[in-house]
Amino acid sequence: MIGLPGTAPEADTCSRAGCRESATWRVDWRNPRIHDETRTKTWLACDEHVDYLRDFLASRSFPVAVERFGAQEAGA
Repeated sequence: MIGLPGTAPEADTCSRAGCRESATWRVDWRNPRIHDETRTKTWLACDEHVDYLRDFLASRSFPVAVERFGAQEAGA
């Protein structure tokens, strides 16, 4: 799931391809080669895929921040 700063993701489903589990983690990241610090993207992750998504982005040297994704954020 891709989001913009200040906006809530559209759904609370994990962003890993083929996964339909509810998200419990928020993975915020950016590509520093094409975006400055003000432009971030958001993926949501279930417990099973949070490490995979974080490692996928980190291996490309993208700045990554992982935080708990709460029900109050879903659809807000």
